[in-house]
Amino acid sequence: MSNLARPAATPDETRAGAPSAETIRVAGLASEAEIRVDRWGVPHLRAGSAADGFFVQGFNAARDRLWQIDLWRKRGLGLLSGDFGPGYLEQDAAARAFLFRGDMAAEWVAYAPDTRDICESFVAGINAFIALTEAEPARLPEEFAQMGTTPARWQAEDVLRIRSHALTRNALSEIMRACLMTGISAESDLLRKNLEPLVRPGNAGEVDPAVFTPRILDVFRLATAPVTFSPERLAATVAEAGKWRKVTPLAEVIADADWTGSNHWAIAGSHSATGRAIMATDPHRTHGLPSLRYAVHLKTPEFDVIGAGEPSAPGISLGHNGIIAFSQTIFSADQEDIYLYETDPANPDRYLCDGEWTDMELVEESFPLRDGASETRVLRFTRHGPVLWQDPERNLVFALRSVWFEPGSAAYLAGLSSMRATTLDGFRAAIARFGTPSLNHLYADTSGTIAWMPYGMIPVRHNWDGLLPVPGDGRFEWDGFVPLDTMPLTVNPTCGYVYSANEANLPEDWDHEANRVGFEWLEASRARRIADVLGSEAPGSHGIAQSIALQTDVMTEPGLRLRALLAPLSAEGATGEALAMIAGWDGMAAAGSAGAALCEYWYARHLKPALFALFVPDPRLRPLMEPGDVEGILKALETPGVAFGQAPAAARDALLLETLASAHAALAATLGEDASEWRWGDLHHGFFEHPLGPVAGEAWRKSHDVGPLAKGGSASTVMHAAYRTSDFRVTMGASVRIVMDVGNWDESVFINAPGQSGDRRSPHYDDLAPHWAKGEYVPFLYSDAAVEEATAQVIRLLPASGS
Repeated sequence: MSNLARPAATPDETRAGAPSAETIRVAGLASEAEIRVDRWGVPHLRAGSAADGFFVQGFNAARDRLWQIDLWRKRGLGLLSGDFGPGYLEQDAAARAFLFRGDMAAEWVAYAPDTRDICESFVAGINAFIALTEAEPARLPEEFAQMGTTPARWQAEDVLRIRSHALTRNALSEIMRACLMTGISAESDLLRKNLEPLVRPGNAGEVDPAVFTPRILDVFRLATAPVTFSPERLAATVAEAGKWRKVTPLAEVIADADWTGSNHWAIAGSHSATGRAIMATDPHRTHGLPSLRYAVHLKTPEFDVIGAGEPSAPGISLGHNGIIAFSQTIFSADQEDIYLYETDPANPDRYLCDGEWTDMELVEESFPLRDGASETRVLRFTRHGPVLWQDPERNLVFALRSVWFEPGSAAYLAGLSSMRATTLDGFRAAIARFGTPSLNHLYADTSGTIAWMPYGMIPVRHNWDGLLPVPGDGRFEWDGFVPLDTMPLTVNPTCGYVYSANEANLPEDWDHEANRVGFEWLEASRARRIADVLGSEAPGSHGIAQSIALQTDVMTEPGLRLRALLAPLSAEGATGEALAMIAGWDGMAAAGSAGAALCEYWYARHLKPALFALFVPDPRLRPLMEPGDVEGILKALETPGVAFGQAPAAARDALLLETLASAHAALAATLGEDASEWRWGDLHHGFFEHPLGPVAGEAWRKSHDVGPLAKGGSASTVMHAAYRTSDFRVTMGASVRIVMDVGNWDESVFINAPGQSGDRRSPHYDDLAPHWAKGEYVPFLYSDAAVEEATAQVIRLLPASGS
């Protein structure tokens, strides 16, 4: 197939058909095991028992991604200051506020009966590789030497207790909506976040909007922010630690929440071109270096699974086990609430609840610093969760309740159960263990059966809609969680396919009063495109190539809707040329498209800011609108209302022409006067920036950064490629894509960008990035024979003497 890349032999291969090989003795391994790395960087792990299998998975994760997972652990546990100094103290304190502090006995059994044994084996493997780097320092990734740090040993609990890297919603939106209440209308707020079904947010607790400030979210933002490096931050003293309470711009945090999504679909065997089910999945997250996802194949006598997960956790969350295939997309359930409390003027650590003053729980935490000293911080908790912000002038305090603090909400870890299911009933039982994030789960098996089932921990709210903060005085409490049996289930629909792309996909007859799942979904243009393509195909025509084409599809429905708005308009000169250019554009956001360059540049840099200025008169509030809701913005343009003035349609048309003209002129200054030479990929590009670039110097950046790579798509295309408007760099989308031939597994394909390894010395650090940018795939092999033929490197692991 044309989209299947077949790269040349890697440096790991000493000669054709002869992989490189080494043998390592490892303490903690019970019997001989093996890691076979194929030509595309996928490790195929073989072990004699499940315990050894998870041990090898941890060892291999450290072998390929040690700097990444060590930094992940230290960020999540609030240990950055020990490596990098006081500039990270505030981030450490924020992270500690969101650790799981509940019943560990319930936590251990929430994901699978053997979770504790699995995690102990997995971290033992990580620690074994760390021990190997101590004995053989050349194996240590160069980032540690660059920063003068060393990797730390893991505890099994570390895999579970860290919650702040997971995806939940909608605390950010609650505060944004509350902050905007005094300055804009509910209709204008839909341009920030559209609501489906359309409801008017109810201020159930009659809270004064004036009490809200974006500062309430500082702790939350800091706890969930990536680790950043700068000379100033690394040089900060304890006295300067407070300067680093905000390390990520607010707009970037909100964009991350609003754009995180995924696509997936499954075609029943009765409707596919192969006679077998086909499953395609491409999870979307913020792009990073190395990739958030890691593809791995783990084979033991108990199971044989291949797929993708996060390298810091055992098992996989999407992929197949030789019998069933499974995948997920975000299902936008509301899993968070902001509470505000009246505090005792005589004692700000007491709050009013159920008619009585209640003491906050005060937890003193110690934070080691790089110089050997330590600092203490007091964390405060209400009955609902960690305190985010105290307002002593108004005698108020704000806290977060999240499903994070419930047993069973470590991100994706219930994959330990779902990856070992072999029937639909068994898979559905495993899904009941998934707490976070809330997900659309897809299933397909070798009999040709397919199914869709959404689930996650969804709080039951009887007397409020969850769209605005509420008082924490006892009137607004969760009443358990929506049970799995209440949620929709579709098995083998007559259309022959199931799909989701983060759209509002509850059944039309869903009772939103009885079960308030949520109202804030991602805009549905990707989902509509998937449904249109799958629905238009003749039965029996969809194969692997068709799924590849759909995963890399760049048709932009918002672009077509904007084109339709411009169609009746006319103008002279350069504006007329711009109109003609959009009119002649096919609506494809291809990297080589001039029309896409103009349309996306116009929308992002000119039209959207002009709309926000019109709908949000106070310039201080406009940053809270970013990045904006595409559906809400388009609806405001398609059905212009009072915000446009006394003649809404005419004013709307004038705004369209004015902003299009200014965009055309600005783009000519950027890409040249000859519009026929404009290319969307000259603006829109993938770029994987190493986090140490700002402190390691130009030579490091040149050798470690990957890109730029011309890229098609947008946030609204099936090939999701959301970008920041400052330079059109792609910031979020699918780094991993997998298409599975359910039953003929060796015909499956995948891609992961920029590569599988996080070690610059590996040939798999960036080898997949060019293929990713061009929409190409590589084989995703499963059978022993296919894996052996494609093996480029063999690592034989033997038990250490006496182990």
